[in-house]
Amino acid sequence: MRVSSKRSVEREAPPTPEPLTPLFDAHTHLDACGAHDATSVRAVMDRAAAAGVQAAVTVADDLASAHWVTRAADADERVYAAVALHPTRAGTLTETARAEIEALAAHPRVVAIGETGLDLYWPGRLEGCADPHTQRDAFAWHIDLAKRTGKPLMIHNRDADTEVLDVLRAEGAPETVIFHCFSSGPEMAHTCVDAGWILSLSGTVSFKNARDLREAAPRIPREQLLVETDAPFLTPHPYRGAPNEPYCLPYTVRALAELLGVSATELAQVTSSNARRVYRLS
Repeated sequence: MRVSSKRSVEREAPPTPEPLTPLFDAHTHLDACGAHDATSVRAVMDRAAAAGVQAAVTVADDLASAHWVTRAADADERVYAAVALHPTRAGTLTETARAEIEALAAHPRVVAIGETGLDLYWPGRLEGCADPHTQRDAFAWHIDLAKRTGKPLMIHNRDADTEVLDVLRAEGAPETVIFHCFSSGPEMAHTCVDAGWILSLSGTVSFKNARDLREAAPRIPREQLLVETDAPFLTPHPYRGAPNEPYCLPYTVRALAELLGVSATELAQVTSSNARRVYRLS
């Protein structure tokens, strides 16, 4: 999750890792990584390509970002987009905003509705953050939009396992559900896996103190697994706190491969294939 479009860190960017390919960054924020036009979008993706990352989904969190991500997807064939209003911004989901999001969702390079969901961490901590009831209503609307468009639903879930599941059950989950930056424990992973949902892991899986997540990760079937950066945040170990970018994805994949006891090359191939299947690109 991001709370502003500015980098919250000042540390030096990580070095380019040894290339690992093919990789697909299932969730990133290119605008928050500093991209602002077609040239800078291509520059970010060129850096990613040098590390083996062949494609990325850049994700909106407000209305301006939703317009921007569709332009970014048009600017570079390696970029796809997802559109929605972030749960913390659910209070801005006016009728006008709904109409604009719905129109953008029809864009051929928009491959998911997201990120939407529930965030129970920020209310009371972040000024202007939508309250849980407003978030729930917005989440339900995005669920319906995913169903109507036939596109995957991309969920942001922070401190809200029970509540997110309650909404999905009450509204009826779309055909494809992606839990972006899955950070919960084994019980939640088991519930999601049994439902056939997709779990996308970020750099947090490399954090040694993320015990519940690291216990949950081996329980995710390979065919239900994606990898992402959520850049510019959640930079993997040993560069935690430095600015993240899609080119850093190999660090996460190698850490996950070590945790799972599998080849990083195999994991790269599986997750890339999964992303293209889930986003209906092949």
